Amino acid sequence: MKLDLVDVFGSGPLKGNPLGVVHGGEGLSDARMLQLTQWLGFSETTFLLPPTDPAADYRVRIFYPAGELPFAGHPTLGTCHAWLEAGGQPAREGRIVQECGIGLVEIRTQEERLAFRAPALTRTGPLDEADLAEALRVTGVDREAVVEAVHVANGPEWRLLRMRSASDVLAAEPAASAPAGTDVGLAGPVPDGETVDWELRAFFANQREQIVEDPVTGSFNAGVAAHLFASGLAERAYVAAQGREVGADGRVHCTRDPEGNVWVGGRVATIAAGASLPRFA
Repeated sequence: MKLDLVDVFGSGPLKGNPLGVVHGGEGLSDARMLQLTQWLGFSETTFLLPPTDPAADYRVRIFYPAGELPFAGHPTLGTCHAWLEAGGQPAREGRIVQECGIGLVEIRTQEERLAFRAPALTRTGPLDEADLAEALRVTGVDREAVVEAVHVANGPEWRLLRMRSASDVLAAEPAASAPAGTDVGLAGPVPDGETVDWELRAFFANQREQIVEDPVTGSFNAGVAAHLFASGLAERAYVAAQGREVGADGRVHCTRDPEGNVWVGGRVATIAAGASLPRFA
């Protein structure tokens, strides 16, 4: 088994969300996968496996410190990058198909970036009063600063609070704890003339029920993009920033193609490759 360390969505070196990618982990139990994920301490670690669907180029299992996820964005791009760097050859040039918990996810090259096609939202619509109250408590934002509160679930059960401005997003002071599995994020527009269009922050609760702010979150960005494009708040393309409150500086490029598909892309870079894990199994 080999371990790669990959940086995803960074605006430059070491500015994105780190990911561990394990090659050759077919013999690992679920418990071992979770144990390594918790030991590494990243928001996610992935395990590359042979595909079971003939339409897929590879299969991936995605773990975070509290368990397994059916889908996550930065692990999708980071795993695809590691697979390509290790010599993976897609069945179709420029189009990679990943098999994961939600099924098949298409990935493509986009200039110097990788981009995944956002999966369909599994839950939409406004938050009820109980969900809204909990989202406000978790994020620590003022109710008056919230323009809209909606579900944008796509594997993770993301709840979105759309804020008046990027300043309101950056001013949020999240709570210390929440039930494990909590996923809440903020998005606010950036003033005209800046190099990005939206500012995002995303919070989740780990296995100890501690609130963690994710540096850059592909699944949340995918949910936000699907909502913004569908509601007319964004048109063909925009760039989101995320992570500045936790020492990162992510850039997420969101586009909608003529067929209406939403693509979420960013820079991916290998930090270290091929570390051996001989004793872990």
